[in-house]
Amino acid sequence: MNFLRGVMGGQSAGPQHTEAETIQKLCDRVASSTLLDDRRNAVRALKSLSKKYRLEVGIQAMEHLIHVLQTDRSDSEIIAYALDTLYNIISNDEEEEVEENSARQTEDLGSQFTEIFIKQPENVTLLLSLLEEFDFHVRWPGVRLLTSLLKQLGPPVQQIILVSPMGVSRLMDLLADSREIIRNDGVLLLQALTRSNGAIQKIVAFENAFERLLDIITEEGNSDGGIVVEDCLILLQNLLKNNNSNQNFFKEGSYIQRMKPWFEVGDENSGWSAQKVTNLHLMLQLVRVLVSPTNPPGATSSCQKAMFQCGLLQQLCTILMATGIPADILTETINTVSEVIRGCQVNQDYFASVNAPSNPPRPAIVVLLMSMVNERQPFVLRCAVLYCFQCFLYKNQKGQGEIVATLLPSTIDATGSSVSAGQLLCGGLFSTDSLSNWCAAVALAHALQGNATQKEQLLRVQLATSIGNPPVSLLQQCTNILSQGSKIQTRVGLLMLLCTWLSSCPIAVTHFLHNSANVPFLTGQIAENLGEEEQLVQGLCALLLGISIYFNDNSLENYVKEKLKQLIEKRIGKENFIEKLGFISKHELYSRASQKPQPNFPSPEYMIFDHEFTKLVKELEGVITKAIYKSSEEDKKEEEVKKTLEQHDNIVTHYKNMIREQDLQLEELKQQVSTLKCQNEQLQTAVTQQASQIQQHKDQYNLLKVQLGKDSHHQGSNSDGTQVNGIQPEEVSRLREELEELRSHQGLLQSQLAEKDSLIENLRSSQASTVNEQASVTASPRDSEQVVELKQELTALKSQLNSQSLEITRLQAENHELLQRAEALAKSVPVQGESEHVTTAKTTDVEGRLSALLQETKELKNEIKALSEEKTAIKKQLDSSNSTIAILQTEKDKLDSEVTDSKKEQDDLLVLLADQDQKILSLKSKLKNLGHPVEEEDESGDQEDDDDEMDDGDKDQDI
Repeated sequence: MNFLRGVMGGQSAGPQHTEAETIQKLCDRVASSTLLDDRRNAVRALKSLSKKYRLEVGIQAMEHLIHVLQTDRSDSEIIAYALDTLYNIISNDEEEEVEENSARQTEDLGSQFTEIFIKQPENVTLLLSLLEEFDFHVRWPGVRLLTSLLKQLGPPVQQIILVSPMGVSRLMDLLADSREIIRNDGVLLLQALTRSNGAIQKIVAFENAFERLLDIITEEGNSDGGIVVEDCLILLQNLLKNNNSNQNFFKEGSYIQRMKPWFEVGDENSGWSAQKVTNLHLMLQLVRVLVSPTNPPGATSSCQKAMFQCGLLQQLCTILMATGIPADILTETINTVSEVIRGCQVNQDYFASVNAPSNPPRPAIVVLLMSMVNERQPFVLRCAVLYCFQCFLYKNQKGQGEIVATLLPSTIDATGSSVSAGQLLCGGLFSTDSLSNWCAAVALAHALQGNATQKEQLLRVQLATSIGNPPVSLLQQCTNILSQGSKIQTRVGLLMLLCTWLSSCPIAVTHFLHNSANVPFLTGQIAENLGEEEQLVQGLCALLLGISIYFNDNSLENYVKEKLKQLIEKRIGKENFIEKLGFISKHELYSRASQKPQPNFPSPEYMIFDHEFTKLVKELEGVITKAIYKSSEEDKKEEEVKKTLEQHDNIVTHYKNMIREQDLQLEELKQQVSTLKCQNEQLQTAVTQQASQIQQHKDQYNLLKVQLGKDSHHQGSNSDGTQVNGIQPEEVSRLREELEELRSHQGLLQSQLAEKDSLIENLRSSQASTVNEQASVTASPRDSEQVVELKQELTALKSQLNSQSLEITRLQAENHELLQRAEALAKSVPVQGESEHVTTAKTTDVEGRLSALLQETKELKNEIKALSEEKTAIKKQLDSSNSTIAILQTEKDKLDSEVTDSKKEQDDLLVLLADQDQKILSLKSKLKNLGHPVEEEDESGDQEDDDDEMDDGDKDQDI
């Protein structure tokens, strides 16, 4: 308050004394008047004076205006005047142009008055409660005032709102207001509220903000909408940027799918207003927020997959290949597609299949590379294409192989009808434009990044320099251009390509050193004392020479590691070499390139370093320094250790492969066992069902016998007797035929069971021989074939059992018909007048036929019983197969334990050998210290002894 009074007193252009008195009188009326009309008129007058006399009104009236908000809430008009007056005091919006000093003073006034207002947190809480009023004249000024407070002093106001009960929820209700001006200003309020506050961002997101904002964008016409769409997009960016929780919530809520209609723009040239360009630019930035390389890898990957599944990537590629797209939108679209496909194999494969709508169609990659190596294209567009190409090759060995393949002699189009990606890169690599040289070199380096196979493949590339001269390799042509003294940007690009190419590839190092002019050129460049501009080139030359030493396999006698180190010590000096090597990481543009993968440079002269190359420098700088200072003896020891480790790794890999194969075989056996168990259960179920059916059949036959015995005493009708005698022989013959069929089936089953027994015996013998020899954990291929045959035979048995079940069912139906006929016979009435002799004869005939039928039924039961016994035998054989498989699994476990024991013994042997070597070295050093000469023959002998011990250890292990 004292500060403000001092400012007021020091103003030369301050108000007249009468105006100050007027403001004082109005404040007194607001404080002392008992009539509401008087207070309202006084507040309205203060509002009219608040713009011109902002300082005086703020000093004298702020406390009274806050009191009005607390006491006169029933009158919306006075509340509206008070809110407008406070807004005029706090806000820095000036309609008239003011000078710079006046503007600074205005900003100071706004922040000072805001500080006074929020000194009492209850004032902000009071303002939040007023926003619940639906009256437009209260709600809208309240929104504007709270927005102004957030703009002036955001963090403290955010903290007050955060701890206020339901504070954020009240503000979220503004988005649902039917009056557009309140809704739109509510979006602006939430923009200021969510800026740089993760806790509030999460609350707003979980208050359904994504749904409401996307609805507003759709209602306003997506990218064709006005400034409201722009405000909503800015608010969405506030909620999602650097907020992993909200990004995950946005993805899981299926809101990525709702972004696809934003990019349905078409090819029309007339529909690109300035607002549409702004909206689409923000939409593309919002997509990049979700797939930014700085996000956690898992979150980025899931968003990338969702964008491909919903068709968003396809829509972006359509814009990429469309015509009539503004340059800045095209550039941002390329950057967006780059990050959507970066490190995602599915998206990278799709991008490789995209073709431009040309005649004939060309791959999108080729069309983009044509823009990158064209010096007439805008600089930002060329940077975007380079970034897209880098993202396409990032962790994409398949894509790297396809790019390198376009350079190989077997894949180059001899007709010249189409241009490949590799030809474009070579053209840019050797063009007169230094920026094209740099971009092509970096792009080709990304095709080799972390891929030793492609580094070796690229050594096959031959270039025709001129007519009549033999072709030279691509590696040699790069070194030739270096030696010609081209521009610094070109040389830096080529050196980065060579360093990436030679790192972790001894074959490429050998090819490089095979040219006798390369090493003298590098040492000459490093040894010279050049200006600051050339220091970076010297550092890169030192890095390339260090890579040639560190990854040297000593295959060239003239350029082994030790000779190269001696050359450095004589020509350059180790300290000077390390100093020149440190020029790279100390360069001012090195740290800038190491921050983000995207090549974002203000102008072409800043394009010096590539992001992935900075990682390579950080990785190699330390190991090259150690390699330069190491002695030849240490190198030999390292090589011996490497060989020993390689042998150990080979042994471990061999056992791992063996165990992996055994696991696969065990899984197959487990699957077979589970299948046999299922079949066994099904067979048991079928046997149980058939046994119950046989029992029912037996009961029905017994019942039929009893009923026929009773009916024989009451048989007296000629017509009835004739009917029984005419039907029963047919059914008996049918039963006999069916019994013959069952007997034939039984013979087939017995023969199949005999074959199955022989197969099981063969399987057991082969399994026993396999266990005795300990050659394999699983059965031989022949056994596996027998298991397959056994499964087929079980299937056949199952089908035969089903057919028998159908036959038994048919017999049951026929017996049921016989039962019905017997009941009909029982109900029949005997005819009077027939002689007893005829009746007795007929009864005897029926009894004879019935006894024959019962005999045949008994034989049928015996046959069924035999089949049941055969099924039991099959079950026992299945159980024996299961036990055999369990024995095999036990033998496999024994072998696993033996492998583990042998591995432990080998590790112990290696530890003992290492300890022995250490003891020998210490004893030799003691002998040297005591003055006893140690001859080289002794050392060689010791080495031979060590080798013999190693051989003995290996033999023991083999045993």
